[in-house]
Amino acid sequence: MMELRQLRYFIAVAEELHFTRASLRMHIGQPPLSHAIQMLEEDVGAQLLERTKRSVCLTAAGHAFLQDARRIIALTESASEMARKAARGETGELRIGFTFSTPFTALFSNVIKCYREKYPEVNLIFRELSTNRQLEEIEKQQLDLGFIRPPEGATEGASKLNNLQINSLRRDPLMVVLPLTHALSKKKKIALKELSDESFIMYPHKAGTGIYPQVMRLCQAQGFAPKVAHEVGEASTIIGLVAAGCGISILPGSFERLHMDGVCYRPLSDSNAMTALLLARTKSESNPLVNAFCGLAMKQAQVKN
Repeated sequence: MMELRQLRYFIAVAEELHFTRASLRMHIGQPPLSHAIQMLEEDVGAQLLERTKRSVCLTAAGHAFLQDARRIIALTESASEMARKAARGETGELRIGFTFSTPFTALFSNVIKCYREKYPEVNLIFRELSTNRQLEEIEKQQLDLGFIRPPEGATEGASKLNNLQINSLRRDPLMVVLPLTHALSKKKKIALKELSDESFIMYPHKAGTGIYPQVMRLCQAQGFAPKVAHEVGEASTIIGLVAAGCGISILPGSFERLHMDGVCYRPLSDSNAMTALLLARTKSESNPLVNAFCGLAMKQAQVKN
């Protein structure tokens, strides 16, 4: 059976047209080199080289074989290099989930930008999903990792949720979204208890966002259940309804970048009115692509964003 080393020996002889020079180039003795070429010719079933005491030249079959031999060696070297890059996490495909508020954080854009610059051969596939949907898809191996908000039952920082590893990237204040004409808009900070009589506009309970159960818990801790007047699936729609005077909302502070006429954002004065941007992955994940991305994200999280 033909071997790659035989092809390399043949290419060396074909390019040098001299067995001694070819043997020096390939770091092999001349007799074993001649034997390897003879075995190759037997495997091919054609004479590839004309040999005399004074010269070596390619036959017509040798000229044709040389082109394919070079292509085969180039393909094997390319395949080897691609495998090494994959092992280093430098090529392949990475499926990334993110919540609706994530793109409004500078950290997210910085991580993606830095990753694309460092690993240009990795194909990134993005999916905008709620926290719960991301967790489900990571467990099913339909996503490799996800930018999420704290899910129900999980704590901030390093955490375990089933077989998932969740790490904190940054903390964001929760903001009250108000019409500019609202009396509370004149305040620099607003206490949750001041919102007990307000009509809330929120994501649907079944949407699987982390913000819905968190707002419910915070309000209940202040002794009231928020009156949900409208449930809508898009943050821009929530903010638009606030601008229209249909109620108020509580959203992660990253949404403050979403400017809209007639709306203002005010931080909550309650010390626990915070949310976090978390990075979720499978706990046992050994994919070098995921490891490289998470390492870069954690490093960027140390930079003020």
